[in-house]
Amino acid sequence: MSGAAATIARRDPRLVRQFAKLGHGVLRRWHRAEVRGLDALPPGPVLFVGNHNAATATPDTWIALGALHAAHGVDGVPFGLAHAVVMRAPLLGSLMTRLGAVPACHEQALELLEAGRSVLVYPGGDAEAMRPYRDRDRLRFSGRQGYIRLALRAGVPIVPLVAAGAHASLFILSDLAWLARRLGTDRRFRLGVFPIALSLPWGLTVGPLPPYLPWPSRILIEALPAIQLARTGPEAAADPAWVDACARQVETTMQDALTRLAAERATLG
Repeated sequence: MSGAAATIARRDPRLVRQFAKLGHGVLRRWHRAEVRGLDALPPGPVLFVGNHNAATATPDTWIALGALHAAHGVDGVPFGLAHAVVMRAPLLGSLMTRLGAVPACHEQALELLEAGRSVLVYPGGDAEAMRPYRDRDRLRFSGRQGYIRLALRAGVPIVPLVAAGAHASLFILSDLAWLARRLGTDRRFRLGVFPIALSLPWGLTVGPLPPYLPWPSRILIEALPAIQLARTGPEAAADPAWVDACARQVETTMQDALTRLAAERATLG
């Protein structure tokens, strides 16, 4: 059995449906969430590229996946690339595997796309998910372009999945990236931040944030029109100038959408 086939076989459709109902039901109502653009997805596999929010809770992820399930069924829910720390955690790693998550590995993602499955990636990783509150409406991909090379190698369109409001479900005062470097968590655990945060019910915490109760901030999510990259294939993926140009296109498009959604959210209250 190939790697992709094994990953697909390990995903539990019943569990996916249960979590999808949680996202499309309880969390959507809790956050007064709206999800748009899912009726215009292109046929075939796509690479969903999202902005990462809200540390360990990521309510926008579950809401988006729930909406995708409601619109397109289990097969419409993408496989997700998850942080190695999450995938190695006892019990949690097994749960995430059954939901269709795989360690954030280029080759595994490529195999899934080539097998006809869509994949969801958050290029900003922990640095974006735990960015300070003041930057809640700004993309933070930190120059990471592996997602572009993945889309180019697979020859699939990129569908930006942009969320505004999720990062207001807690308050991160500082990411303390310098402390993460001093402690070596960036090298040992691939955790490049060590945030100071305020959350429910923990109050003030320093360091990796335990699961928390998200504040009921309004969340707006939009799947933008698919971006078809003009040149694809291994040669395109190996061209640094082309990869950089594609990354600028995707990130500018996503930042413009995030700014627009944040402004709309401010008028809704």
